[in-house]
Order: sequence, then structure tokens, then C-alpha cells
Amino acid sequence: MLQQLCETIDGFTEVVGRATAWLLPVMMALMFLVVVLRYLFNTGSIALQESVMYLHAILFMTASAFTLKHDGHVRVDIFYRTLSPRGRAVINLLGTLFLLLPVCLFTGWFCFGYVAKSWALMEASPESGGLPLVYLLKSLMLVLVVTMTLQGIAELARNLMILVGRYPTLVAKEGASLG
Repeated sequence: MLQQLCETIDGFTEVVGRATAWLLPVMMALMFLVVVLRYLFNTGSIALQESVMYLHAILFMTASAFTLKHDGHVRVDIFYRTLSPRGRAVINLLGTLFLLLPVCLFTGWFCFGYVAKSWALMEASPESGGLPLVYLLKSLMLVLVVTMTLQGIAELARNLMILVGRYPTLVAKEGASLG
């Protein structure tokens, strides 16, 4: 059951991460265009500048869980790399329980009203020529909370399975050296 939960959440996270990864070259191209317009043609576009900001926010908010899934977040690695898989599982389990999930709950709790107010106002850019739909951009904060919480649950389940010796991939790789 825990294995199926991990696979389902991991699959969802993988789809979201790979889908949003395609926004990176788009964001880079738009940023290049903003620079070219500014410095070669002495003109600018607030909508283009805000588009870059929107794409950056979308990438950050939607790809954070993907990065967590692939163990790509920064960690202090002084002792972690020398630990056994079970030792790493204990560290990951404690970090998820006492850092990741509480921060997700705190963030969700405090940004919900902020997002709801933005929706109630149908908030748009304060800049003339800026993009509308700021409320959709702000909604990404809740998307971040949901995706990180889901991936945190998958990490919890995975690390519990590692601790009890029931994580099939690790068992196959490490054999009896899980200790």
C-alpha cells in the first residue's frame, strides 16, 4: 500500500515537473528578447518583463516537488553522505516530519487568505500595460503547498519502507547491506 502511494505521488510529481520544465527555454527566450529590446532598440515591454516573472514563479512553484523527488534540494552533507541507507532514511524522515510538512502547513495556512483576497479582487498588475490575472499567479503558492505536501508524504512513506526493509528498489540495490 505504501509502495503504491509512493508510485502514484511520484508519477504525478514527475508529470508536473517534466511538463513545467519546458517553460525554462521559453522564459530564457523572453528574457533575451527583453534585453535585446531594451539595449538594442531602446524600448521595453512591461508585459514581457512580467511574463518572465510569471514563468519564473510557475517554474519555481511547480518544480519544487520534482526537485524534492529527485533529491536535488540543498542539504548540509557533512555526515549524510557517510550514513547507511537506513541512516539517511532516519534523517529524511525527521526532516520531512519536523521541517517540510510543518512549513507546508504554515505556508498554506497563512497564504490562503492572501490568495483568496486576490481572487475576490480579481487582482491584475498595478502597472499599465502589465499582465492581468495576478490572482492566478498568487494561486501558485497553494499549488506549491499541495505538491510539496504530497511529495513529502511520498518521502515519508518511502523512508518508512526503507527503515523496515520493504522498499524494493533499495533492497535490490543494497541487498543485505541496509544495516
